[in-house]
Amino acid sequence: MTTTTPGPATRDTTAPTDAPGTPAASPESVVCPAALTRYDRELRQILAAAGDAAETPAGFSPRWELPEPSPSLETFFAPSTMSAHHLGERAGTRLGLLNLMHNPRTRTTKTFASLVIVARAVAHVRRTGEPVMIVTPSSANKATALRDAVLRAHEAGLATERELRIACVVPSVSATKLWDSPLAQDAERRRAHPVAVSHGGGSAQVKELARAVVDAEADAVFAAHGVRLWHTMDLGNYMVADAVRALFERDNLPREPRVHAHAVSSAFGLLGHFHGQQWHTGRQWPAEGAGYFLVQHLGTPDMVASLHHGGFDHRPAWEARDGLLVQSEDPRFPFAAHAADEQLDPTFYTHTPATSPRMNEIIRRQGGGGIVVSLVECVERYPAIRELLAPHGVVLPSDPRRLREWSLVMALTGVFNAVDRGLLTDPEVLVHASGSYHSGDFRPVRDEHLRPVDSLDDLRALVREAAA
Repeated sequence: MTTTTPGPATRDTTAPTDAPGTPAASPESVVCPAALTRYDRELRQILAAAGDAAETPAGFSPRWELPEPSPSLETFFAPSTMSAHHLGERAGTRLGLLNLMHNPRTRTTKTFASLVIVARAVAHVRRTGEPVMIVTPSSANKATALRDAVLRAHEAGLATERELRIACVVPSVSATKLWDSPLAQDAERRRAHPVAVSHGGGSAQVKELARAVVDAEADAVFAAHGVRLWHTMDLGNYMVADAVRALFERDNLPREPRVHAHAVSSAFGLLGHFHGQQWHTGRQWPAEGAGYFLVQHLGTPDMVASLHHGGFDHRPAWEARDGLLVQSEDPRFPFAAHAADEQLDPTFYTHTPATSPRMNEIIRRQGGGGIVVSLVECVERYPAIRELLAPHGVVLPSDPRRLREWSLVMALTGVFNAVDRGLLTDPEVLVHASGSYHSGDFRPVRDEHLRPVDSLDDLRALVREAAA
């Protein structure tokens, strides 16, 4: 990835060089501080267009608008930095990194959508005076990022704790990935911003619980307390924020064909990037820079299976050998794995995603593909990936057992495997660094601060208490 003289997002010489994950710019990198502020005008236009195209929601949803520009809004959007870095070449393919993990309080790209979601809630509060409580299911990262965005809105003076609060529902398997927060520092805050943990099922169940509690309680909570409950799982919330990736690319990377690689569950980030490509080119099918490559794990390989084999249920024929499962017939799947349904990272949990047909259509028109990776492959590639990323301010622990978010390692492992197997022969691949953090980056939410919920009634009681 060769860089050009950047446009409005300039090479930043003021960014602190000692901030983890926030490297100073170099001849092989370009940094855009606070991208949501940099692209404020276009972001508002994209939001307005999304609002015009959106179907009438079943429940409450704020208008597709942001608060008026202000120093407080700029402070709030400050963590939305993104950067691009040249990683060298592999078998004739240039490798680049789009770092979306600069927020030190989350280390994931969920920061971008979370800031936009919370800003929409703030705009509603300011326009109507009605408090808003965000209710979200999450496998961990979304909850961490939304809680951070709510806290930042309080810190920036955009909303008070009475005006803006959040309730999260996570499966027990993901609880150790939740970052602790000042929202949990005392009993009053924990009641107003609860984190509920479901022990009775997986991520699919927490989605059902969150949706059900909003449907069941929205009217009663508003009547009793004047608080609006907002279920924020709409794909549009993420597409709008992730469209900024394409605006950054337009202004800072050469206008030439490239494939965008991403570790995905439902591919919201890539759909958002494609939406941004459509927006700034004015074309339904952009001609340049919009091929996509999906990387998944064996726990949920459904999008890759659908794309390359025509059905969600395709799996390779495994053979047991030396304590591993091995196969060599399907290069889109791992050649070695510990288990056929190996759960490399609980963040990637979505089975048969509704976004799969759309991604299939885009990839078939624009180019790209997909691959599934295993823990065996990621660990084998880990030392090389760690060495590759270190000069660009992305620090992986020497011991991979300390890694808590595998998105970036998965994505790079998938790209390396695909290039080596002849599945990726494009001139350039830009890997979207959507998440990477380890045990030294955060403290998990304390067990005693998590609220167990075993039923809809449990969650209803928790939401009522938070709204009171």
